[in-house]
Amino acid sequence: MKKLFAILGLSALTLLQFNCSSSDGDNPPTDTTDDTPGPGTNEVDFWLTNNAGTIRLTKQNTVLDFGTVDNTLPTIEVNEASTFQTVDGYGYTLTGGSVQVINNLNAARKQELLQELFSTTAGIGVSYLRISIGASDLNTAPFTYNDMPAGQTDPALANFSINNDSALVALLKDILVINPNIKIVATPWSAPVWMKDNGSFVGGSLQSQYYDEYAQYFVKYIQAMQAQGIAITAVTPQNEPLNPYNNPSMLMQATEQANFIKNNLGPAFQSAGITTKIITYDHNCDQPSYPISILNDGAAKAFVDGSAFHLYAGDISAMTTVHNAHPDKNVYFTEQYTAATGNFGGDLKWHLKNVLIGSMRNWSKNTLEWNLASNSTWDPHTNGGCSDCKGAITIISSDNYTRNVAYYVIAHASKFVPAGSVRIGSNISGNLQNVAFKTPEGKIVLIVENDGAGIEFFNIKHNGEWVRTSLEGGAVATYIW
Repeated sequence: MKKLFAILGLSALTLLQFNCSSSDGDNPPTDTTDDTPGPGTNEVDFWLTNNAGTIRLTKQNTVLDFGTVDNTLPTIEVNEASTFQTVDGYGYTLTGGSVQVINNLNAARKQELLQELFSTTAGIGVSYLRISIGASDLNTAPFTYNDMPAGQTDPALANFSINNDSALVALLKDILVINPNIKIVATPWSAPVWMKDNGSFVGGSLQSQYYDEYAQYFVKYIQAMQAQGIAITAVTPQNEPLNPYNNPSMLMQATEQANFIKNNLGPAFQSAGITTKIITYDHNCDQPSYPISILNDGAAKAFVDGSAFHLYAGDISAMTTVHNAHPDKNVYFTEQYTAATGNFGGDLKWHLKNVLIGSMRNWSKNTLEWNLASNSTWDPHTNGGCSDCKGAITIISSDNYTRNVAYYVIAHASKFVPAGSVRIGSNISGNLQNVAFKTPEGKIVLIVENDGAGIEFFNIKHNGEWVRTSLEGGAVATYIW
């Protein structure tokens, strides 16, 4: 049956491919696998999510085998000889709100969800998390780890404590039992308000007289988390430093961030023997000049591992712009939200093309969607925080949760592309947006999104042989061989 597709006509192939089991997303992906043997020897596993959402991360029973009979279909050629960045992982932000709603599950369902999310054998293998240093706007209220009564300061940081995040720490410990190798990037939404020039959680800037104290705030944070058995892989100095309107938030211009890194944060880490990476920027793709200007400062660059991006403005190609300006430094993708008003199919297409495939094809070491979990009214959030940020998971009750589009956006990579995988060459053919990887175990993984409206028939070519396959408009598939 090696030349099965040279014998089958396209109509027969289509019948095979779309005569598939489907899932409504309410059961774990491992429960929806269809392992029914096909008519030949399968060489390529194929997991599908369609645009309508009637098939979600479901293994197909289509037989896909490589052959050498030529055809005129569009071709995605995978080239192992062309290598790019090594992948650190895929995941979400574990907000304070996420922790709160996950903890509302009963013990059995909570453990089931954590296994599904973080197990590399029984789940989707989430391998990278983002957390906030203090509160984000998806906590019930703003706080930092050194809050003081109005009019008081604490330059010695004598009142520093992470106790307000004890629930986050406890949940991270549970996650580390399941996946001890998970990477964590931490970022503040605001400095303690007594360090700011407006004395408010919203907006304002860090006063230069407190740069040393704020650097020590980071040191104390990393040491406190380490004392709990939680290693912080990286920090960014400020979430969305050009957005002073969120609650909490803080404005930090590029020159300010460069000065803080080179004169305070970097030396403080060095003196304390801290190896946590410093990643600059952490904001939209419309201002690549921000991270480039910091990396152009040699003294700041010496302490910086790379730059982080969101995509609420600009084009994802900005990541390549920054990479090309400083190819010795990494780039990361750390946040993109899906709205409660969004459409499953529309969000699936856009996020696969721009966030997952787009960031990976533009040198990103990771891809993170925004909020991991929320309740059915998209809470909790601060007064003025995001009121329509849909979690990847919706916690409905103590015994019930559902999976949303962001879950599948990440799962199509995280389940199949472990940390340490290397992006390899693959061409964009028409509407077929795609990215390819070679895993540490030597498997090839190709993620394809059909950005068109209609069905696309195409080849996947590798090592001089090819497989014929097809995807409906707006569908995404992960192929593994």
